[in-house]
Amino acid sequence: MLKSCVILFSVLAVCPLAHAQIFQRELGDFDLKLGTTPSRSMAQGLVKPTAPGSDAFHGGLDLSHDSGLYFGQFSPNMGLSPASTLEVDSYMGFKQPFDQTLGYEVGLIHYSYPKLSPLDSQAFYGGLNLLGNRFGVSFSHDPDRQDSTLFADLGGTQPFGIGVSMKYTTHQLGTPTSVDGGAISSFSDWSVQLSRAWKGVDLDLIYSDSSLSGGDCSAYSGHNSQCDGLLTLKAVRSFY
Repeated sequence: MLKSCVILFSVLAVCPLAHAQIFQRELGDFDLKLGTTPSRSMAQGLVKPTAPGSDAFHGGLDLSHDSGLYFGQFSPNMGLSPASTLEVDSYMGFKQPFDQTLGYEVGLIHYSYPKLSPLDSQAFYGGLNLLGNRFGVSFSHDPDRQDSTLFADLGGTQPFGIGVSMKYTTHQLGTPTSVDGGAISSFSDWSVQLSRAWKGVDLDLIYSDSSLSGGDCSAYSGHNSQCDGLLTLKAVRSFY
């Protein structure tokens, strides 16, 4: 049963860099990318997606070699507003296709919060790309918790032009959180997203939920913006 429903309409017209801008050039055997959106499908989005409501200003760089080796940095949050915190994600990995239909990717990503250094963490990630569909897994180790994520993006199979992506994560807390009637040491959350472009507007229908409910939600600290079931309709239009 859905416990809440939210409809969000966003218009990105603040500056030209607000929507998926990428500058790319070749440097010998290396390929350099500078942009406002993550260049790596696995290094960003799989492990810790950009939180809703984060700064409009974000970006980074990515340097990849013909051999498949790559590394880079991306800041999903520049910490420009009082309610946000500067985050810098540094990553390196290896990506290689077997042929035109199958490939793999493995890597390591380090999350740094310069203003909150004790919260630095790292994660290992990997995945397969099969006919344009991505399947990934990640394991992260923070100072006080461990998270394991399974991810699937069926971008290569879009019935009626609708993209489907799913994520499931288990969270193991280092220190149990006290709640009414006991303590919470672990929980899980998940989300399903349907995406479609319509007349220049990117439409996303997202359902998210977790294994916690009621008073236990005071212990929630997962990927979703809300502990209880949430249905969100998001519409984004770029004027650039």
